[in-house]
Amino acid sequence: MKSILVLIGLLLILPFTSNAQEENESFILSLTEFTVKFGQDANFTDGVKKWNKCYKENNGKDSWNVWHRLQGKGNVYVLASRMNTWAEMDNSDAAARACRPVAMNFIMPHIESTEYNTTRSMPKISKKANLGDMTIVWVTSFVVNDQMAFNEVVDEVSSTIAKKEGDRRGYWYRYMGGEGADYFVSTPFKDFADLDKDMAGVWEVYESVHGKTKTMDIRKKFNKSLDDVWSYTYTLEKELSMQQ
Repeated sequence: MKSILVLIGLLLILPFTSNAQEENESFILSLTEFTVKFGQDANFTDGVKKWNKCYKENNGKDSWNVWHRLQGKGNVYVLASRMNTWAEMDNSDAAARACRPVAMNFIMPHIESTEYNTTRSMPKISKKANLGDMTIVWVTSFVVNDQMAFNEVVDEVSSTIAKKEGDRRGYWYRYMGGEGADYFVSTPFKDFADLDKDMAGVWEVYESVHGKTKTMDIRKKFNKSLDDVWSYTYTLEKELSMQQ
């Protein structure tokens, strides 16, 4: 189980894991969003580095990535990692327990708020290649009113892109409980320069295969299935992440 940062009150330990899985097997992605207090970014990041150092010194075995949100309100970091099964949350992490004082003294005082979510990967409609050396992700979230229609469109469009380009473009996930979005897709980029490259939009690719009329129909179906949609860009913070 992944145990990374101690939260307010009862010293809640965040559970994560990074065990290898087959590429077509679904996994649970845990996401913890930290909004850092104004003017305290340096203190927060220094505290996370201290925690990581403590975790390594206590022979911690777990891994995770930390992403920094580029747009939107507040100074937001997202800690992400995966577990294969819910049962892994029953495990304990001696290294994390040993580092509780570091979290309480050097991390928690600089956090304004925290939000924790669990999501389930959707490998059948996701990019097969792993993240590799990608350091930026463009994350689009969806609030859905018709999950059947939404999934039918995403499946058809992503399959068309895979046939045209050799692979799908993003990693799809569905939220398990909580509030807010129902699904999100994370599209990776190597760096900011990669964002400047001309790339046909997903509907443009679909139209090149199926024609304008069918594209208009499926876009109407997709838009009708949505209540809301928004996007953020995140950069990978390698110095704050833990890769074993």
